[in-house]
Amino acid sequence: MTPKTFKIKSFGCQMNVYDGERMSELLSRQGMRAAAESENADLVVLNTCHIREKAAEKAYSDVGRLKREDGSKPLIALAGCVAQAEGAEARRRSQMIDIVVGPQAYHRLPEMVAEASRGGRPVDTAMPAISKFDALPPRRRAAPSAFLTVQEGCDKFCTYCVVPYTRGAEISRAWDDVVAEAHALVDAGAREIVLLGQNVNAWADDRRGLADLIRALARIDGLERIRYTTSHPADMTDALVAAHGEVGKLMPYLHLPVQSGSNRILKAMNRSHTTETYLRVLDKMRAARPDIALSGDFIVGFPGETEEDFEATLQIVDEVRYASAYSFKYSARPGTPAAIMEDQIPQELMDERLRRLQERINGHRLAFNRSKVGCDTQVLIERKGKLPGQMIGRSPWLQSVHVETTAEPGDIVGVTLVAAGPNSMSGAVRQQVAA
Repeated sequence: MTPKTFKIKSFGCQMNVYDGERMSELLSRQGMRAAAESENADLVVLNTCHIREKAAEKAYSDVGRLKREDGSKPLIALAGCVAQAEGAEARRRSQMIDIVVGPQAYHRLPEMVAEASRGGRPVDTAMPAISKFDALPPRRRAAPSAFLTVQEGCDKFCTYCVVPYTRGAEISRAWDDVVAEAHALVDAGAREIVLLGQNVNAWADDRRGLADLIRALARIDGLERIRYTTSHPADMTDALVAAHGEVGKLMPYLHLPVQSGSNRILKAMNRSHTTETYLRVLDKMRAARPDIALSGDFIVGFPGETEEDFEATLQIVDEVRYASAYSFKYSARPGTPAAIMEDQIPQELMDERLRRLQERINGHRLAFNRSKVGCDTQVLIERKGKLPGQMIGRSPWLQSVHVETTAEPGDIVGVTLVAAGPNSMSGAVRQQVAA
């Protein structure tokens, strides 16, 4: 029987969120309806992440939980990077899975659902050179802050990372396609656009780079804010740095993963930067935009990491004073060079190092938030808070801000930041700037 309702559950990175939104649009165009949260859906799409082992195992646990009390189950599609990495093996691991679709093939989801409804068990993990984006429907609705994928894949081949194998080589979407989708998102209600890519600052089209694209998007009426993520230090061009100082709509926030503060570990990771070159990029960024909020990624417990290597990571955290950062224990991914390296670090040592690193990061994040108390700024309202009259939005520095206001999602309000916590700020309304 053809499904009438669907649920899409996305895990992992922002690109998976974007992909989930596009799959929802595809299914809706087929006449299907998104199920309410408490409703049993006829089709469940698990849009998975494969960056860490726990994320992959969680996907199979989620599949098992979809079996209902009466023994029935919905049609189940395993999508995303776990599907890409494991292919038909995913169905052998769980007979409950009906469809396996990789991230470069999800535009085929409606026809795969139709095939599964007839009793088939389709698998598509192809990574064609032709962009899937041509097959996707126009954007009709958008949140106040909307994702826009401009680049996919990665050519860096860091020794711990599965992205080159699950997302393929670096591919940039065409200039005209990106600009057209940005216009459609603004027409659909977006006030902020977040440009996405596994290596977003490698985006290029006909000798134009990400800085040129940002400058073009900044000319769109109704688009008030631009962000981008995730970047690689090797592709932070001087033009992109300059854009942060010259394009008012480009928010003062940069997520630039370093992964380790040890040059020895960076070399083992096949990162193409050193701590010195990384810090020079940040110096340029702060010179161009002194109020920039810096964010990073860190991996602790990479094979062979000594206490001295780990102390070097703590040192770079203290030197940069990150406004936010993401930190993880190393997770061996099958097929990556690091998975077979000697000197794998015991879990208990990784746990201890991660705790110390997160304590250091949290201290700097709280200090950054406190430094903004008393600052007059603008907040893009995104959703309702838990308290009556409370709304939640984002500051230019990507802080979550709680504010009492009658403003609606999509409004931009002038606020004074009046209190800081480790994970959010409180603001007092000065004026509504734009609606």
